[in-house]
Amino acid sequence: MDAKKIGLLGGRGYVGQEIVELLANHKHLNITSVFSSSAAGQPVDLDTGNDLLYQDLSIDKIDLSDEDAFILALPNNESQDYIDLIHRHNPKAIIIDLSSDHRFDDAWEYRVPELCEKVQSSKISNPGCYASAMQFMLAPLKNILVGPANLYGISGYSGAGATPNARNDQEALKDSVLPYSLVSHLHEKEVKAHSYPKILFTPHVGNFFRGIMMTGNFILSEPMSSDEIYNLFAEYYDSMQLICIQQELPKLQDVQNTSNVIIGGFTVDQEIKRLTFCCALDNLLKGAATQTVQNLNSAFGWEDNLGII
Repeated sequence: MDAKKIGLLGGRGYVGQEIVELLANHKHLNITSVFSSSAAGQPVDLDTGNDLLYQDLSIDKIDLSDEDAFILALPNNESQDYIDLIHRHNPKAIIIDLSSDHRFDDAWEYRVPELCEKVQSSKISNPGCYASAMQFMLAPLKNILVGPANLYGISGYSGAGATPNARNDQEALKDSVLPYSLVSHLHEKEVKAHSYPKILFTPHVGNFFRGIMMTGNFILSEPMSSDEIYNLFAEYYDSMQLICIQQELPKLQDVQNTSNVIIGGFTVDQEIKRLTFCCALDNLLKGAATQTVQNLNSAFGWEDNLGII
């Protein structure tokens, strides 16, 4: 198995840093170039002893080399010029876009690793963090639901990125939880397009750095017990090593700094056939960086979890 060369555009943000660390510990994916608009010329912090430096991300200065794949960890609406540049430089290169820019574009392959087939395209759109949690909750249930699924998500403030803004303002978050985008959040639209069309989602930011806790309320088409729902999920995710199904409610601390997903707390109100349970994952890892590496692995024809577990 030949090692592949990987370029990372936008390596200085929170997700970019997680990708750097994952690739630095991957035996078959070598990070050979990292580009940043704010840290050009500075050393990339790697435990491997590699003396890699951040290169200039400016579109008129960026210097692409012989990378086999490029990861775009850029803000929304900023990827297209770089994609065009990569296509001119190496039309065969694999591109993974972490932004929302191509999640609704049929020319790109949208992929949640555990829920999709092997990668078939050289252009891959990574899913959003909230959207991933919701789809992990919905996948085993889609055929037995009636009406809207109502989901409440709370994320650590790292989800708002490293650039100072209202949703990562530590003073505003002190002793508080901040709701935002109360309707039509982009990840709500993403789940409607790729999983289940009747979604009501409300996001919040909490006064902690990383992780997502998602609580879902669902109406079942037929009566089912909590044990039956647990068994349904346990069987569905039986072969998926990063997804843990448990009877107990998940704890955020158990997924922070890991690539794991924990789904649990299955509770049923039999009178109205209401099912409620929770999903926890790390927004920077399984919600972004881990799935990037899983999708890269698949694009090269390897097992999704190679180099992760």
